Amino acid sequence: MASLPQHLDLHLIRILYLLLVEKNVSRVALKLNQPQPSISASLRKLRELTGDPLLVRGARGMVPTQHGESLLKPAKRILDETEALFVKKTPFVPEEEERSFHIAAPDYLDSQFLPNVVAALRRGSPRSRIVIHSLGPGVDYNRMLSDGELDLVIANWDEPPAHLHISKLFEDPIVCTMRADCPYARRTKADAMTLSDYLSLPHVAPSQILPGYHGVIDTFLERQGLRRNVAVESAYFGLIPHMLTQTNLVLTTGRQFIRSYEKTLPLKTFAVPVKFPPMRFYQLWHERVHSAPEHKWLRDQVSATAAALTQP
Repeated sequence: MASLPQHLDLHLIRILYLLLVEKNVSRVALKLNQPQPSISASLRKLRELTGDPLLVRGARGMVPTQHGESLLKPAKRILDETEALFVKKTPFVPEEEERSFHIAAPDYLDSQFLPNVVAALRRGSPRSRIVIHSLGPGVDYNRMLSDGELDLVIANWDEPPAHLHISKLFEDPIVCTMRADCPYARRTKADAMTLSDYLSLPHVAPSQILPGYHGVIDTFLERQGLRRNVAVESAYFGLIPHMLTQTNLVLTTGRQFIRSYEKTLPLKTFAVPVKFPPMRFYQLWHERVHSAPEHKWLRDQVSATAAALTQP
């Protein structure tokens, strides 16, 4: 058998398939609107490539050889798969989709935000699966976004990677809270905390999420030449409000995060004597999914949830 050419002409495969189906050079020429001599030349080339006559004379006209018959299905499969490559993607219909959405987020978001995101996704695409991933020093979210292991990252650190797409979600003003009956809270008004008090009180802070990055609070203080007294670091941010109820620790966090805990825990919130910028939460995604309709839908659901969260 002759060696295959480096670039096999798909048109030649189409001619091969039609010749094996029609068993007639003239009819193939008509179907393809080509002159008969051109199809005959293609048949000669195909015979040379395969080392087989492909079509021979039978009692009622031309018939495929045994080898020609064996090429019919592979030729059709190649043509079908090639055609499928260039078929426009069908519209994304969330109600009918069965896919998985992977979202990574820190646990110091507003306690209603992620539950509301999940509820919106479940309403919109009830047959889909949602996986919420944690963020920590060992999570290479850059690689996971690039490799498709994550669809979206919700974050609030100062300098997100420039190569990722970003969309702002909401801002959360920063406050300070502690146990309502601790000695400092009993004797101090909510708007009377001094800078000296703030820096010297025992603070509880979240553990690092990014290697070498201590979070928006301590990074901002460091830029001002200030340092607070961090007595406790915790990887479990959602448990910190409960730690406050049994200690004299102070937590600096977003107003929206702490407001739901204030309803059930004996906490007192103070205005912070430092002009912190608000925590800015945003969503990050990779270029590889930027134009995909299902990912646009996902980001729209997250954005709409964030907008509803901040409405009065």
